[in-house]
Amino acid sequence: MPTLPESTIGDTSWFIDERFGMFIHWGIYAAAARHEWVKHREKISDEDYQKYFDHFDPDLYDPRTWAREAKNAGMKYFVITTKHHDGFCLWDSALTDYKATNTPCGKDLLTPMVEAFRDEGLRVGFYHSLIDWHHPQFTIDGLHPMRENEEFREAQKHRDVTKYAEYLHGQTRELLTRFGKIDIIWFDFSYSQADYGWSKGKGKDDWQSEKLMAMLRDLQPGIIVNNRLEIPGDVHTPEQFQPRGWVEINGKPVVWEACQTFSGSWGYYRDEYTWKSTDMLVQMLIDGVAKGGNLLLNVGPNARGELDPRAIERLRGMGEWMRLHSRSIYGCTASDFVSPADCRYTQNGNRLYLHLFAWPFRNIHLDGLAGKVQYAQLLNDASEIHFAAIPAHQQVHNTTPGGVGADTLTLDLPISKPDVVVPVVEMFLKD
Repeated sequence: MPTLPESTIGDTSWFIDERFGMFIHWGIYAAAARHEWVKHREKISDEDYQKYFDHFDPDLYDPRTWAREAKNAGMKYFVITTKHHDGFCLWDSALTDYKATNTPCGKDLLTPMVEAFRDEGLRVGFYHSLIDWHHPQFTIDGLHPMRENEEFREAQKHRDVTKYAEYLHGQTRELLTRFGKIDIIWFDFSYSQADYGWSKGKGKDDWQSEKLMAMLRDLQPGIIVNNRLEIPGDVHTPEQFQPRGWVEINGKPVVWEACQTFSGSWGYYRDEYTWKSTDMLVQMLIDGVAKGGNLLLNVGPNARGELDPRAIERLRGMGEWMRLHSRSIYGCTASDFVSPADCRYTQNGNRLYLHLFAWPFRNIHLDGLAGKVQYAQLLNDASEIHFAAIPAHQQVHNTTPGGVGADTLTLDLPISKPDVVVPVVEMFLKD
């Protein structure tokens, strides 16, 4: 039987079934159009960063379009940056003036987004930054945009991070009480291990994580919490890399989700060109599920409120593959069978899915499956695939595959690769 992850407090039963979600990084940094960390990277003061707030007016924003693109791509949930590290809030928070309703836009941008995605049947997740470079009580550290301004640091040395924690908890309470059922809360991030010499990083003590977690569990029982509060959560979140295997903690498999970008940036970056191909993105999704994980794939809308055309192209490409192959993803997990080179297995009960990243000539040999398969077909068109176990006395004959073991099942594939990004063979296992 396939491996099962460690149980969680939050309800991850739906999460490990649905497997594919949309991440959205959006805020006033979209106007800068050069990465969501632009304030940090370019050491921009609040005064100089204000121009993005003063000119933020996403007049083409239509969250229903975003939601339709996500649904058509095969995504089942979304996670939106309610507040990123720059402190700007998408909703009409009662605890700050630094919010969308005070920009030229003049509107709460979060509420219609939640409604649009819910209407398309997607579950709702909120990303919320633990960091806030705009808040007057967020103490200056080595990540702060003003980290090298000694005069500023001296003038602000009396800041009190406990007062900031009150604000953090208060905004989290707003998010979990104003928008109905929230399925995921995605905090980002803790860095207490960082030592800048003149300052330390921040972590669970600064965020008062235990207290924050207790509030989350009380307000939204069953909510999924990620692992970035520096205390145990429900989901582990490798970022911008694919793990070599099922993510384990203390030798035990856990619920996990890789968060990945279409390009090298999370927020809108006009001049960033390292965009992943549709082929690579589909393979990343498959690779994650084959290792027991999910894929949270990020879009960074622009400052007028539209998705990048390159993102739309790839979402639609993934959607076309998912239209034909989604049952090799939804409800699936890692298999105990070992896949051949350049392939990945996913499994759902007695259905085993072979994903072929490279198309072989005629035959592919599957170790350990002889006598275990009752039927096989290409998933894209449900066309039969013939298979056989090669008898031992024939294994070195010049017209049959050599070097295969007695437990090996050989599939007889068509010479021409099906016209899909990644072909999948669906095998029905015997009881």
